[in-house]
Amino acid sequence: MSSAREPSMEDILASIKRVIAEEKEIRASAPPPSPAIDGEVLPEDEDVLELDASMTAPEIASAEELIDTGPPLVEATVVDSSRSSFAALADAAAKAPPPAPAANPLEEVVREMLRPILKDWLDDHLPRIVDEHVKREIHRITGRQV
Repeated sequence: MSSAREPSMEDILASIKRVIAEEKEIRASAPPPSPAIDGEVLPEDEDVLELDASMTAPEIASAEELIDTGPPLVEATVVDSSRSSFAALADAAAKAPPPAPAANPLEEVVREMLRPILKDWLDDHLPRIVDEHVKREIHRITGRQV
């Protein structure tokens, strides 16, 4: 087990929300654009770098936009049907009697031996795996490295 504390899922999500909020504050406090004459912006005694569409970062208004990847993949009728099927499954699972104890004592012993090993592995590796996937998704959606 790693001695250094790795960030939890809550820490990662809080960090993402904090970065988005900071970017909103920066955009809100940005100075007004330079005066323009005939649609051409006048530089203010600084070197000016002109950006084309491929060089600008996409605007992100909220964390919900990170989740919104376009139109729905399935029709509303399919969603409703699936939702009712899941509700029926949850209802049946709630009414089902608890499972009988394992008939194989060896299986139970192995399960109990593996439980702490699996917990340690997940504690050590899951935050890094989640962080990598979140960064990859943010890069895929926004086009920016995190």
